[in-house]
Amino acid sequence: MSIHTEHAPAASLLEKLSQRNAVIGILGMGYVGQPLALRYAGIGFKVLGFDIDAAKVAQLNEGKSGIEHIDDAAIDAANAAGMECTTDFSRASEADALILCVPTPLNKYREPDLSYVITTSESVIPYLRAGHVLSLESTTYPGTTEEELLPRMEARGLTVGKDVFLVYSPEREDPGNANFTTNTIPKVVGGHTQACLEVGKALYAPAIDHIVPVSSTKAAEMTKLLENIHRAVNIGLVNEMKIVADRMGIDIFEVIDAAATKPFGFTPYYPGPGLGGHCIPIDPFYLTWKAREYGLHTRFIELAGEINRAMPEYVLDKLIKALNDRQKSLKGSRVMVLGIAYKKNVDDMRESPAVEIMELLRGAGADLQYSDPHVPVFPKMREHKFDLSSVPLTVETLATCDAVVVATDHAKFDYDLIRKNAPLIIDSRGVYRDVDENIVKA
Repeated sequence: MSIHTEHAPAASLLEKLSQRNAVIGILGMGYVGQPLALRYAGIGFKVLGFDIDAAKVAQLNEGKSGIEHIDDAAIDAANAAGMECTTDFSRASEADALILCVPTPLNKYREPDLSYVITTSESVIPYLRAGHVLSLESTTYPGTTEEELLPRMEARGLTVGKDVFLVYSPEREDPGNANFTTNTIPKVVGGHTQACLEVGKALYAPAIDHIVPVSSTKAAEMTKLLENIHRAVNIGLVNEMKIVADRMGIDIFEVIDAAATKPFGFTPYYPGPGLGGHCIPIDPFYLTWKAREYGLHTRFIELAGEINRAMPEYVLDKLIKALNDRQKSLKGSRVMVLGIAYKKNVDDMRESPAVEIMELLRGAGADLQYSDPHVPVFPKMREHKFDLSSVPLTVETLATCDAVVVATDHAKFDYDLIRKNAPLIIDSRGVYRDVDENIVKA
């Protein structure tokens, strides 16, 4: 589609984007926002980063990322190129593109919590002007962009698709995965109108190697949910298979590795202590919630969620039984949790199943400690509070434990040291799959 000259806001915005003269506003400077901001700054765009956390903004303006896998040097370079971060959302008027990268958690009833999306959009929409594009990247249910952002934008008296442009383009960051960078991960883009889609493609094309346009914002929203539900369901399946295989005396990891030799029709997924991260434990419930509006009950998705949510208790049960076999009670036992980030080799704590295990251990009266080289101090979290710091892994600290729970299999751990000195190891990650002495597979 060509944008005719009479559509002045679109033509002007497309020109700015193609010439890299547009100002890119990133709303939410976390695990998703920072890499995107760095990418735009690195290819010559002026970047304005917005966040409600004044300490984070100050840290970024000082050249510090606050995220382990993002180098401070990269923030420094972006700042030198003109990137600036602020808590002043009125400065949204200075940007040409506004990209929302804010959390979409679940509330205590496991229903979508769009408060961050709504609050952030309402903070910038008063400053919208003709020629603005607003793109939502936060994972959410199909219809959010049209139901929540569209009416708020049009309440400003601006016509979406003519004066201003509305896009949904789901984030696809994978923290700590060195095989992919922001620009090499294909980008799905959906627009509210055809003109919105063209602007959305122009927004992301300079920064991303491959753009995948879809017919609507709803299609783009559903695409993200399918990606993550696919993983959640398959992880739920393999977690259930682990329980069955364990009861039958079969090594599930051996079975998965053997099945993975099939060159077609099988993708290996590996079991663990539950689901973690900002997407997979949460996103399926965005769809199940929305499906109820259409009179549908997504039984398959909800069953996988139940299995995955039950895995921390499965690990705890394995620990309790192993301690009982040694004439010990969990209450009063010193238990060290190894690795509390949600996956290996990162500092990302969002929805970590290790924290659920810690909550269960604390509730049962265990003398709790943890060791994680990526998380030196237990961070401030919305739903969890532990006044703990990482303890070093030494002969002495291991020997004084009654049990060690391998919750996240960081590469920095000395697994040989752990095996030789811990009196009991509960292995939820298959680290010690070929070892039996003092090892309980969980």
